[in-house]
Amino acid sequence: MTARLTRRQGGAARLRALLDSGETIVAPGAFDPLSARLVEETGFPAVYMTGFGTSAALIGRPDVGLLTMTEMAGNAGRIAACVDIPVIADADTGYGNPLNVIRTVGAYEAAGVAGIHIEDQVAPKKCGHMEGKQVIPAQEMAQKVRAAVEARAQPEFVIIARTDARAVEGLERALERGRIYREAGADVLFIEAVTSEAEAEEAVRAFPGVPLLFNWAEGGKTPPIGLDRLKELGYRIVIFPIGTLLAATGAMRRILQEIAAAGTPAAALRELPTFAEFVDFIGLPEVREAEQRYAAVPGQESGGSDGSDI
Repeated sequence: MTARLTRRQGGAARLRALLDSGETIVAPGAFDPLSARLVEETGFPAVYMTGFGTSAALIGRPDVGLLTMTEMAGNAGRIAACVDIPVIADADTGYGNPLNVIRTVGAYEAAGVAGIHIEDQVAPKKCGHMEGKQVIPAQEMAQKVRAAVEARAQPEFVIIARTDARAVEGLERALERGRIYREAGADVLFIEAVTSEAEAEEAVRAFPGVPLLFNWAEGGKTPPIGLDRLKELGYRIVIFPIGTLLAATGAMRRILQEIAAAGTPAAALRELPTFAEFVDFIGLPEVREAEQRYAAVPGQESGGSDGSDI
C-alpha cells in the first residue's frame, strides 16, 4: 500500500532503456489515474498522459489551450504516483518561452513522469488534429528544445519535440523543422498529423536512426495504420491517445441511458465489474493489510515510554 501512495523512482531510466532496446513502445492514453491503472493492468510497457483527455476530464472542455502548466503537471503526477510503468506526458507548448519551458521540465520531472513532448504551435494551442493551428518560427522552437534538454535534472528524462507544421506549411517543411529540433537536442521526434501511410513512411526515411513517435489519433487526420506496419516502418513509440476516453464516454452514456429508461441500472450490471472486483482492483486489499500492520497494540500507550510527554 505504501508504494502505491508514493512517487515511483526511475521512470525516466526505464523509458530510456525501452527506447534503447529497439522495441516499439506501445503507450495507450490515460486521462486520469484510474485509466492509467487499467493500461498497466493490461500489460503495456508505458502509458501516455493525453492532453486532449486531461482537458476533457478536468474541465469538460476541448483541447484548445485552456489548461495551465500546473494543472497538466498535477494530473501527470497523480498518474505517475499510481503506476509502475513509465509515463509519457503531453506538455503542450511548454507554456511560454524558454524560461517557462525550464520551469515546465522541472515540474514534470518532480511529478515523476519519464518524458514529455512539447510542440511548436502558437499559444493558445489546439489539438493536433483540429483545424486552425498556427506555428511559431522554427528557431524559436529550437530554443525551447535546447532549454528543455539543459533543464532536465535526470539525463535519462526523454524530451520529445513535436511539430504541427504538416497542416500549416506542408510535410517537407515539417520534416525540416524536425531536423532543426533534433539538432537542438531532442531525443525523439513527433511529426504530428501526417495524412497518409506514404507520409508516415517518408517521415521515417527522413530520420534514419532517430526515434520517432507515431500518434494513432483515433478519428483524427492520420489514417489508421496497423501496429505491425508501424513497427516495420521503424516507429519507436506509438501512442493511442483517446481510445480509453472515447470508450469510457460511450460506456457511461449507455449506463445513464439505461437508468433514464428503466429507472435503475440493474439490467446492465452483468456487463460491468462487480463492486467487489472493482474495489480489489483499486487497492482495497492493500489498504486493509496496511490498516492491520499499523493498528495500535491494545493497551499500549500512545506517548513515549520515558514519560517525557507528560
